[in-house]
Amino acid sequence: MAITVHEFAHAFAADRLGDDLPRRQGRVSLFPTDHLDPVGTLMMAVTSWTGFGIGWGKPVQTNPSAFRNPRRDQGIVAVAGPLSNIAQAALFSVGIRFMYMASPDGALRGSMWLEFLYSGLIVNLALAFFNLIPIKPLDGSWIMTAVLPYPQARAYEIFMLKYGPIIFLLLIFVFRGAISMLIGPPVAIMRSLLLWGL
Repeated sequence: MAITVHEFAHAFAADRLGDDLPRRQGRVSLFPTDHLDPVGTLMMAVTSWTGFGIGWGKPVQTNPSAFRNPRRDQGIVAVAGPLSNIAQAALFSVGIRFMYMASPDGALRGSMWLEFLYSGLIVNLALAFFNLIPIKPLDGSWIMTAVLPYPQARAYEIFMLKYGPIIFLLLIFVFRGAISMLIGPPVAIMRSLLLWGL
């Protein structure tokens, strides 16, 4: 669910900004199969056994020449994915608050629905902040390219094209603790803000 909405948000943003490629490819859709990446899905299943589940959906392709301001608009398309996950996390937090209001004290302990809602909250926050890491192929690299002055953005893009995938794979398979250090604090802060008072 989190990945489907994430990829839909990319496609929807690109479509609204004038790029019809995602629509022609059937990506402006909330059907999970339209965003399924076989390898990414397999990785989710395999890595979940290790307690560190990671996977991905099929990346949304865009045509930057269709945008009015390619650098800015590509950044907007990139940030739409993580924002969609934060919005989903907020919806899960509303569900958690509703359950607390509707249930007497102690009745929620061990509740399957509460576990589902809390998992949805954490998974979406983790996905949002993980994707904001400024390393290719993550959304954060596109956002960084959009906000840096052009000379620095160009140098950063060239560096990331050469070394980004290697750094990314090292983070995933060798330095997994670094990911927790990077995204753990913002996830904890956002979780506290969304569940303030509970």
